[in-house]
Amino acid sequence: MLSYILRRLLLMIPTLFGIMLITFTITQFVPGVPVERMIANLESGGAQGGEVARSTTTVYRGNKGLDQDRLDEIKKLYGFDKPAHIRFVTMMKNYLLLDFGDSYYHHRSVTSLVISKLPVSMSLGFWSFIIVYGVCIPLGIKKAVRDGSRFDFISSTIILVGYAIPGFVLAILLIVLFGGGSFWNIFPLRGLVSDNFSQLSLLHQIMDYLWHMALPITSMAVSSLAVMTMLTKNCFLEEIRKQYVVTARAKGLSENQVLYGHIFRNGIIPLITGFPGAFIMSFFTGSLLIETIFSLDGMGLLAYESILNRDYPVVLGTLFLFTILGLIARLLSDLSYVVIDPRITFDNTTG
Repeated sequence: MLSYILRRLLLMIPTLFGIMLITFTITQFVPGVPVERMIANLESGGAQGGEVARSTTTVYRGNKGLDQDRLDEIKKLYGFDKPAHIRFVTMMKNYLLLDFGDSYYHHRSVTSLVISKLPVSMSLGFWSFIIVYGVCIPLGIKKAVRDGSRFDFISSTIILVGYAIPGFVLAILLIVLFGGGSFWNIFPLRGLVSDNFSQLSLLHQIMDYLWHMALPITSMAVSSLAVMTMLTKNCFLEEIRKQYVVTARAKGLSENQVLYGHIFRNGIIPLITGFPGAFIMSFFTGSLLIETIFSLDGMGLLAYESILNRDYPVVLGTLFLFTILGLIARLLSDLSYVVIDPRITFDNTTG
């Protein structure tokens, strides 16, 4: 086991390096790099530019554009005065020290920027994860046990209808019904908490937070319910039809003993594969459309703005962080197999 973990950790290094190298290379050929965007903004007399506008005394000279000294100054400010391979090596050295630099667009450190967006993403992702796994596993098991029954047919119809409705369409529908649209004004449509949140008691703060999260979480979770429910049902249904279940019943065991003493451990194994990854990444989940509809400023909106504005420190910094988390999550998923089923081993020896 220890040697397997060590090999996987060593394999993470070239995987991470390769992902970052490919992404960095692609950014070099994308039109509208930060230098070009800043030059266009300065030439048009725009008010944007933040630190660049303040740190350069650029004067637009009509058809002559910007003088070469100012162009060099802007390139140096963004680090584009160095060859691409040197910039990549420098970037990776800084990333390994968890120094992700400053955002070109927001003029803040990438770390503080991500931290400021996490409350929204953690709220959406974590509660969606809890709802999906908390509902789908019991529901899928019950559907497998009662396969072909009226309950199975009705529940399958409901969850498949929910799956067919896109999350943003459901969000708009919920706003129309419960968010002050054409029917009832029950739930708020902006922010994680109310403006007077700090003045509320602890119980009322919890209720206020859940009150704000009800509609966006519902919009995100419904579409995931069908996939996980049907996966759970199929996994357990396959186990129910195996010979060892018939043998267990023949020995006089009750249905609950057969289900939770024999079937459950084998049926739950395929579901474990995505559990650690889904749990870890749920804290960083972002949905641009859901955040926009409900006026939530989270990772989804940050990712969209970063790509649109060619904010490479944010794009590459968050990619580095999430790639590491994803690789660790995959390793934990593999290790969880052994916890659930001791028969599984990573030993290469045979015999």
